[in-house]
Amino acid sequence: MADDYYSLLGVAKSASADELKKAYRKKAMEFHPDRNPGNKEAEDKFKKVSRAYEILGDEAKRKLYDQHGEAAFDPNMGAGAGRGQGGGFRGADPRDIFEQMFGGGGGGGFGDMFGGGGQTQENDGEDLRVDLKITLEEAAEGVERKIPYRKHVACAKCAGSGAEPGSKKSRCPTCGGQGQVVRSNGFFQMRQVCPSCGGQGERIDKPCKPCSGEGRVVAESTVSLRIPPGVDTGTKLRSSGNGSAGRRGAQAGDLYVYITVTEHQLFERDGDDLACSVPVKFSIAALGGKIVVPKLKGKTTLNIPAGTQGGTIFRLRGEGMPPLRGSTSGDLLVRVDIDVPKKMSDKEKEALKAYAAACGDEAAPVSESWRAKFKEFFR
Repeated sequence: MADDYYSLLGVAKSASADELKKAYRKKAMEFHPDRNPGNKEAEDKFKKVSRAYEILGDEAKRKLYDQHGEAAFDPNMGAGAGRGQGGGFRGADPRDIFEQMFGGGGGGGFGDMFGGGGQTQENDGEDLRVDLKITLEEAAEGVERKIPYRKHVACAKCAGSGAEPGSKKSRCPTCGGQGQVVRSNGFFQMRQVCPSCGGQGERIDKPCKPCSGEGRVVAESTVSLRIPPGVDTGTKLRSSGNGSAGRRGAQAGDLYVYITVTEHQLFERDGDDLACSVPVKFSIAALGGKIVVPKLKGKTTLNIPAGTQGGTIFRLRGEGMPPLRGSTSGDLLVRVDIDVPKKMSDKEKEALKAYAAACGDEAAPVSESWRAKFKEFFR
């Protein structure tokens, strides 16, 4: 049996356009995939409520739905009243519908849409962004940071109401307490936020002086945030409700923390893998031996086989970064670079000349394999 669109949104069939929009916003925020990562059931519900609002939010489509139900939008059904009209939802992206209804865009995710000062309601508090730098070691271990920033907070004098203590509020005469007004332009009508009350539906007889009737003031604030292990540059963390306070007690925004992992003196990072280069003496590379190599936590011994060439990479399993999502840590890649001495004593030079003479290096200064490739290239 097909889902009833009104039931999906939790509204009556007589619901107004504003009631439909508010109901959809509440449901979509609850089931949005970015708030429920990996939750297939929530994702399916998000698609269903988006589909319901796409139909009921359009006056013409709503009339067809009320007359014929979901069949009116089924392209596989035969000809009939309204069929073939508005049936394109099945190919639409529910996220696009969500963004079109409540702002955002640019193809970004849920956080992008509300980040950087966006508002979900006229009087809701703004979302805020803070950039945070941490070290590679902190990114691997996880760390708790106290983050100072400035935001709007509820006015202490009026407790966020916007009215002087003891004063009263009255219904806004412009919008009649609805918070919205209808503007007509010929055949078109548009609903707008009431310019007199700012969408509150009520008027303050005596605005609070410290906050000028807004119910909030700017102040310094601090939040403690736990940075999970495995974060990387570009990771975005959300602290719900720690953005700016809303006007006159409206919902507060969120705080988004953007992570930057600073450059490390030894290690380079590629996803969850780490890489480092270790200069190895020619004698060790030629004869074989053991060297000590660094890890992010401590060090370990690495066996170098005889005849190891420069550029050889050894992989140490599980010695990279912990995964932000998942269960398997990355690897540590150790690249061997041949350490050519810049200064040598006379004794070292004589010994090296004797070695070169014994190997015939003067007559054949490059390897036989490379010479073969060289001849093949120019042939």
